[in-house]
Amino acid sequence: MKRLIISKLAVGLIAVGAALAVTPAWAETKIGIVDPARLLQESPQGKAIQESLRSEFAPRERTLQAQGQAVKAKQDKLQKDSATMTEDQRSRAEKDLRDGARDFERARGELQDDFTARRNEELSRLQRTLGEEVRTYAKAQGYDLILSAEAAIFFAPAIDVTPAILTALQARAGVPAAPAKPQAH
Repeated sequence: MKRLIISKLAVGLIAVGAALAVTPAWAETKIGIVDPARLLQESPQGKAIQESLRSEFAPRERTLQAQGQAVKAKQDKLQKDSATMTEDQRSRAEKDLRDGARDFERARGELQDDFTARRNEELSRLQRTLGEEVRTYAKAQGYDLILSAEAAIFFAPAIDVTPAILTALQARAGVPAAPAKPQAH
């Protein structure tokens, strides 16, 4: 049984070797690497999403900060005045502080959940756009394979197509191209 498997494996390897041997020399595979994280951060589309989210959630963040300061003020007042308060006043102030802190934590959690949901929604849309841009670039430039830099252990900077794709994204957004940054890999 082992001999049959080994002989089938050998025949398969010979077939693969023969197929590779008959591949024309001119048919070299053109491979590129793209850094998706860099595209997300540096593309005009990614920057626009970051600014849009910042603007969308800024009012709620300011309200939350004010609410947090109010809770802190209640806590400071309770600590300062607790010695001179009656038991009933201290009890009401402690309950008010607990209620305020609970409302603050709930509001902070809701804000974080809403922000995360919106960010994920926008990032998903942006990733589709970036993926399409990478595919368009790869087809136009005759690439056979574009890999993610996140999956690569090493690659020569010469095959990094991220700057070219960023330039294409900037052109699509009507932004003048920025000078290329040197890459350290």
